[in-house]
Amino acid sequence: MKFSHSLAVLGLATTLALPGRALADPELQIPNFSHLRSKAVDSVDVTLDGFLLRIARKFARSDADDPEAAAAADFLENIKSVRVRNFSFDEDGAYSKSDVDSVRKQLSSPGWSPLVQVHRNAPQEDVDVYVNMEGDQVKGLAVIASEPREFTIVNIVGSIDVDKIGRLEGQFGIPQLSQNQ
Repeated sequence: MKFSHSLAVLGLATTLALPGRALADPELQIPNFSHLRSKAVDSVDVTLDGFLLRIARKFARSDADDPEAAAAADFLENIKSVRVRNFSFDEDGAYSKSDVDSVRKQLSSPGWSPLVQVHRNAPQEDVDVYVNMEGDQVKGLAVIASEPREFTIVNIVGSIDVDKIGRLEGQFGIPQLSQNQ
């Protein structure tokens, strides 16, 4: 029994010591936020995985003349799932900070690393971009952007080429993060 216990501890220590190894699942547990739908002026709920993702790839590939469609098809090639939740409200405080923080808290797990964090006090605005790494490969991406009257959560799971993500800003509910439009 002592030998198997020591072997288990050694295995855990080795796993924790490996640089860049994903310890957290790149798929976040995003609540359905059904309690916010009736309060929201606008809401977007996008879930692409499995069959729906294959259809999205096919439609994106079918419009070869559209550069945005080509960029989307190229990006989606190695993606397992894309989930976007966006809610806009007509007044401040319509949603609780804890609604968003329940997802943000998951990004403190080992395996998630901050890529971009922007926090402003006036006006209140928080944008967090995290990546889930396995070695040198990005296996997951999470974006959480919140303002007093709006929040957006994006979770992309799969082999992600970070250069391709930039071409998708402002599309599919992915927020425009760069200042140049």
